[in-house]
Amino acid sequence: MNQLWNTTKTTLLLAALTGFFVFVGGALGGTGGMVIALLFAVTINMAAWWFSDKMALKMSRAREVTPAEAPELHRMVDILAQRAGIPKPSVHIIDSPAPNAFATGRSPAKGAVAVTTGITQVLNRDELAGVIAHELAHIKNRDTLISSIAATIAGAISMIADMAIWSMIFGGGDEEEGGGGFLMLFLAPIAALIIQMAISRSREFVADAEGARILGDPQPLADALRKIESSVKQRPMEVQPATSHLYIINPVFGGLAGLFSTHPATDKRIAKLQEMRGQFKPEMKAAVA
Repeated sequence: MNQLWNTTKTTLLLAALTGFFVFVGGALGGTGGMVIALLFAVTINMAAWWFSDKMALKMSRAREVTPAEAPELHRMVDILAQRAGIPKPSVHIIDSPAPNAFATGRSPAKGAVAVTTGITQVLNRDELAGVIAHELAHIKNRDTLISSIAATIAGAISMIADMAIWSMIFGGGDEEEGGGGFLMLFLAPIAALIIQMAISRSREFVADAEGARILGDPQPLADALRKIESSVKQRPMEVQPATSHLYIINPVFGGLAGLFSTHPATDKRIAKLQEMRGQFKPEMKAAVA
């Protein structure tokens, strides 16, 4: 059921992308612009479906690491993936002192988990396991395809906005075309945020709960969320806005990032996790040490 719903949302998202690009093409180039935009949209749709996971990792500057390079992290991912009942995803590192993590992949068989270098300095082993379990829950629930596609789409729309800006600066044109350019200057970033918001905030609550079940204890994830948010508020992470919704905690606070947050309030996530504590016994917890 979850897979069917995510597939439906993905299809609608790609259809919205096509319609948006055709609208942009018409605003900037008339009928000819619409045709070009349609071809561009089809190309982006195909790339988003097949390569969105690789694009998300590249946009985040994540590099894959081997078990020899990160043995403890690989062992943790391996143990928790077995408990989640999914293939072990590839493991990636993002060189950033800010603690954070995300998962991507168009299916559980193509899953990938990325964590920052700073996350091991802020979180203890149990808390990191809680974060990894949360990300594996996203892979298990097949949230990662639509998340990665949204990142690709948001990046593409931002690129269109940049093209419109440079066109206004260097292209000249009449007043009507200039008006269309100014419209895109404001509309495109908002559209990118709206598309990111199309990803249901409830998916984070679901992934939190499933992650707690995978680990066998909800408290480490609750503690990790509190620490990550505190660190991000003190030192926001430098990321492309198109990928901000991928992370377990929004890596940027304030401004439009705060106004259009793709994540539910962290204190509400923590409260729901703490409500689950009575469902677990100590022997249910995964041995990740």
